[in-house]
Formats: sequence, structure tokens, C-alpha cells
Amino acid sequence: MTDLVVRRLLIDLEKPFARHWCGGDAFRTAFFNALSMSFPIGEQFFIDSVRNGYKALPAAEQPKYKAEVQGFVGQEATHRRIHSLFNAHLEQQGLVNAWGPRAQRRLKLMEGVHPLHWLAITAANEHFTAIFAEWMLKNSDLLDDAEPRLKTMWLWHSAEESEHKSTAFDLYQALGGNHEWRIRWFRRITFIFLGDTLRQTINNLRRDGTLWRWGTWKSGIGYLFGRRGLLRDSCGPWRDYLRRDFHPSQQESDLSRRWLADNASAYTAVGA
Repeated sequence: MTDLVVRRLLIDLEKPFARHWCGGDAFRTAFFNALSMSFPIGEQFFIDSVRNGYKALPAAEQPKYKAEVQGFVGQEATHRRIHSLFNAHLEQQGLVNAWGPRAQRRLKLMEGVHPLHWLAITAANEHFTAIFAEWMLKNSDLLDDAEPRLKTMWLWHSAEESEHKSTAFDLYQALGGNHEWRIRWFRRITFIFLGDTLRQTINNLRRDGTLWRWGTWKSGIGYLFGRRGLLRDSCGPWRDYLRRDFHPSQQESDLSRRWLADNASAYTAVGA
């Protein structure tokens, strides 16, 4: 199991930021804003999923997972709080979060469903965030023109997502989750996640007044499908999840550890 440190990010999110905070680029800003809009509700679902999965373990197995579950919950709760502060500024800028309420309606359908299904959904989403996190850390220079405190926020979040990418997966396996249901939920989450990201990004651009500008979509095509494009680089890691012998640790790198070590002044460990 992984030793997960809960960290408090030392940036000021009370101060407003520019509408196009990501280097003046409308598409990249709208895309990141869309992802952030999903986090408060999504992170709470992940927390509930892991907590309930942990409680469903046999009592003799729980000590093995206790520390990691506590670390996972602490990290995700911190992400939820930080992105809630970030999202409050987006609301003041006139953006409307349609993703969150839509996700909330879907989650009502999960009430009373066995914890294994919650964990399968969480593990699938965590795989997406881990892929994105690894790509972000590898291509951190693409945020060099962004608002500095927001660059720090996104890279800190990426580093912690990379750290805890195995927690929900391991609990799913420990509870006897099978490959077929893991893949069934992964395929569903792929379409839901990509669809929701696109819908919210378009919604953000429409309200921003930049949806129909050629430069907006030129930037988007390059960012997603260009030489270092996010979706272009993510196809291989996405497919890996379909293997029967897949485990998140197989996509391990030292980028998370390196960023946390190089940017220790940006955060403090909670309880240290």
C-alpha cells in the first residue's frame, strides 16, 4: 500500500484571476475550468466509494488498508475544497456549472448499489485522472504562460492524483471485483467522462463569447491532438486498463515524486 501524505496548498485563492488565466488562451482555459467544475461532486463520490469499500472489507483485512484510505480521503477532500474556491471565481465570471448537477442526478441512481460498483466507477475515473496527471507533469511547460498560482494548483493536484491512483483499484480487487464488471464500467465512464468534458467546455466557451472563433478551435485541436496532444498521448495508457493483468502501478513514473520534491515550498503536510 502507498503512504499518502495530506498536504495543504499554500496559494491564495481568495484573489480573483483573469478570465483567460491559461496564457490568454480561451480553449485551454475553458477546458481546465470544465474539469474543475466536476471535481467537488466527483471527489466526494470517490471519498464515499473508498470509505464504503473499506468498511465492506473483512475486519481482519482493514488494518492493511487503513492508512492509505485515510490518506486518500484527506487528499481528495483537500482537492474538493481547493476546486470549490476556484469554481466560485468562475461563477463570478458568469460561467455556469452544468456538469456538477448532471453528475449529482446520476449519482442518485447509485444509492443502495453494492460498494463494488462504486469502486469500479471510482477506479475508472481515477485512471482517467492519473493519465491526465501524468501527461500534465510530463508537459508542465505548457502551463508556463498560465497564472503562476493556478499552474501550481493544477500540478499539485496532478502529483497527488498520481500518488493515489491505485487505492480504489486495490479495494475493488480486495473485495473480489471481477475483470468483466471493471471493464464494463470503464467503457461507460469513458463515454460519460469525455462527453461531459466536451459539453462543459463548449458551454464555457459559449458563455465566454469565444465558441465560434477559429483561434479557439485551432488551439483546441493542437492541445488535444497535436504532437504532444493530450488525447493523442493518452490512447495507449487508456487501452492498458482493458488488460486482465493491468494494475495502475504499471504506469508508474517519478514525475509526481520529483514535482513534490522540487516544489516543497508550495505546500505543507497536514499534521506535520
